[in-house]
Amino acid sequence: MRIGEVARRSGVSARMLRHYESLGLVRPSGRTGGGYREYSDEDIRRIFHVESLRSLGLSLRDVGRALDDPSFEPSALVGDLVRRTAERVAAETELLTLLRRIAASGPTGWDDVLRSVALLRALGSGSAGTRQSAALSSADEASVPVEALAQALLDEADPHVAGALRWALAHGGGDAAAALARGLGSPDAEVRGRAVRAVVEIPGAEATALLRAALADPDRTVRGRAALALGARGAAEAVPVLVELVVEGVLDVDAADALSALAADPALAERVAAALVGRLAEDTAGPSVRRRLTQALADVPGPTASRALARLSGDGDRAVALTAAYVLRLRKTR
Repeated sequence: MRIGEVARRSGVSARMLRHYESLGLVRPSGRTGGGYREYSDEDIRRIFHVESLRSLGLSLRDVGRALDDPSFEPSALVGDLVRRTAERVAAETELLTLLRRIAASGPTGWDDVLRSVALLRALGSGSAGTRQSAALSSADEASVPVEALAQALLDEADPHVAGALRWALAHGGGDAAAALARGLGSPDAEVRGRAVRAVVEIPGAEATALLRAALADPDRTVRGRAALALGARGAAEAVPVLVELVVEGVLDVDAADALSALAADPALAERVAAALVGRLAEDTAGPSVRRRLTQALADVPGPTASRALARLSGDGDRAVALTAAYVLRLRKTR
């Protein structure tokens, strides 16, 4: 079969077939009487082998080794191909993400595109100071989409930079709560913690709904921050977690303040008191736990709280008894 026919049937151009011949990859087995190249069936099979190996990303040099060196071991080369391909995919994915973020900013000219590129690259800088400056300036720049700010925050370990990013998300407009929702579903508790701290600073029903969902988070700090924020928003669903914080002595002062704020609503006062009293009745409520629960009950109005304080004024722990008695005297003078 002559070179033109081989090119048509194989899809490999005649020019490339000549290049393969010059490299010694595929040599036609014979020549016609007129001196034209003549390819055998075996030559054509070799052409398809060359093309198959090239499709995997092998260089022509490696293709020649693979076909002609009996001692050639493919495992190391394939492993190297896997590594290089993964690096290329990662680079292409990074570029695709950058392009999508630039597109999301709605550029109207090349100045907008260049501004977006500069800010997005600054957010990914190795310098914490550069990232912080970019975060603070992004609130005034419509060229940074909220999704990019949210991702930068979820990836940010530096507390100062994270604070600047939270501020930018809260003040930059856009649907920041939706952009942070993915972070609340992360398997990493630190990422969920960064997400919930940012959601806390965002007003609106969508952010409140995310905080309600975070009450079930397996990490105590994450659900605790969500509960504190919900308490400030008047959400009664936060009461069990707030009481849990008081009992465990984690953010207990803040939790007691949040319970007091909720209990200022007459419709919630008895619910808050009942939750606190219920923990007092547990066998595991040692002196330190009873002290914290007593202090939390101090600012909860209503008969349930008053009856509990009366019982606690006779507690075997002196600090508990004195605190409860003092609070009762204050109530009588009001």
